[in-house]
Amino acid sequence: MDTLKLIALDEEDLQILSAHLQDSVLKVGDIDYLAAEKKLVLGVNRFVWEQADDGKRHRSFERRRTALHFGQVSSAKATGIDRHYKDDILSILAIRFIVSDAPSGTIELVFAANKALRLEVEAIEAQMADLGPAWETQSRPEHED
Repeated sequence: MDTLKLIALDEEDLQILSAHLQDSVLKVGDIDYLAAEKKLVLGVNRFVWEQADDGKRHRSFERRRTALHFGQVSSAKATGIDRHYKDDILSILAIRFIVSDAPSGTIELVFAANKALRLEVEAIEAQMADLGPAWETQSRPEHED
């Protein structure tokens, strides 16, 4: 399957990114806030939902290493995440936008176990790009209703 590259410039675009990044996992050490450049960069292992939801039965699924970049970030605040524990694993549940004074607002990365990153942004500017080949995984993430 081809690598995926997406950009988000509004709330609707961000919802599409969120859907593709749901159940991505990363280490705390894979988060890099570059305050002087107003950027937040993450390296995640993305579950390939577009392959899993193709209507076919699968014996295995795929994950891909993916870069996620947020621009125009004026501040970043973490809840429940300790930067000293670089090997702690985070699992993305959703990415959402809370408008304050349009086009500015807060991009919230919601992780499992009540953890979150909140990015104060001047406007939505996000990109994701798969970085290489997929690898096989036997498990598909499950969610309770």
